[in-house]
Amino acid sequence: MSVNACAEIVRNGDPDRFLAAMAAPPAARRALFPIYALNVEAARAPWVTAEPMIAEIRLQWWRDALDEIAEGKTPRRHEVVTPLAEIVDAEGAHILDRAVAARRWEIAREPFVGTGQLLGHMDDLAGSLMWAAARCLGASDEAQVRGVGVAGGLAGWLTAVPELEARGLAPLPDPSDDGIRALAEEGLSRLGSVSRAARPAALAAWEARPVLAAARSDPARVREGRLLRAPAIRRLRLMRMASLGR
Repeated sequence: MSVNACAEIVRNGDPDRFLAAMAAPPAARRALFPIYALNVEAARAPWVTAEPMIAEIRLQWWRDALDEIAEGKTPRRHEVVTPLAEIVDAEGAHILDRAVAARRWEIAREPFVGTGQLLGHMDDLAGSLMWAAARCLGASDEAQVRGVGVAGGLAGWLTAVPELEARGLAPLPDPSDDGIRALAEEGLSRLGSVSRAARPAALAAWEARPVLAAARSDPARVREGRLLRAPAIRRLRLMRMASLGR
């Protein structure tokens, strides 16, 4: 029931956040890896079965575990829940529950009715995840952290559009060039400085600016799945941002 087990889950299930956590100071990883591992497990729940009810039950298991942490009960023994309970307080559990509950959209598979709904989904999902991590590290600048989280979430979302569509989802409320440009511009507008305490958590959005800028300049790259840059370039950017504390 160690942080190492959580790190392995993240390495296999979310390579980008694994790299971001490894670029963070070692002390921060004790908080980052359990939170990121929870996200990996919650992200799997809607896709392990074609039966919506079973998927809801699997997602509810994680929400129940977070309820136990929030209520101060002895949490169930699990390779993710046990280390998570050591670093998350009641408020943190509620924040993470918001991120887990957002995964119900992937079960329902209903289209977004507008850009505002998608942005709200990104705040629930990526904003809450980054804020929960930053809060565990002692940060208090929630609005700034959530903004960076939403930007990072949008970048990942736009990168994954072809995959999401292949899974039968409708990820974009407006898939036109203007609609994609507006989303990318919104994401770029939310990037900004965060406190020193929040920086290790904010590293998870290290590719947000170049990805969103590419989507804004050439929306066709979103539809064609051509937003990701070469791995070597991406890693160099991460190392630079980590070393500069940006």
